[in-house]
Amino acid sequence: MTGFLWAFAAVAVIIAGTLSYVASSQPDGLDATTQRGCTVLEVDGAEELHGECIAQSAEEHRLANSPLADYAIDGNDELIGIAGILGAAAVFAALFALLRTIRTGRKNRTPSAEGETAVAGSESA
Repeated sequence: MTGFLWAFAAVAVIIAGTLSYVASSQPDGLDATTQRGCTVLEVDGAEELHGECIAQSAEEHRLANSPLADYAIDGNDELIGIAGILGAAAVFAALFALLRTIRTGRKNRTPSAEGETAVAGSESA
């Protein structure tokens, strides 16, 4: 199973690194829906909404200025593949840590009641 997970992780990282470059820069379904009724204008390199729509009440996320925000590295669109690879690697690192924790917990578990009964029965004989 571990070999399969490593192979799956490698394929996912390769796909994330290559397909990130062909992903659409157009708003996804949620963004498009919240922007209905507004016109998006670019002013001084930033987008401004004009009209009435749900998106006008949206606020920036607290991690909007983080290095990997907007699926790029420090806002550099040429590095979106690397951002995809880092994202996939982070997900698989979390998965492997979770699986290791579960495996360790199973190994450290106390024997079941059936195992204790069998051991106790063999000692009295």
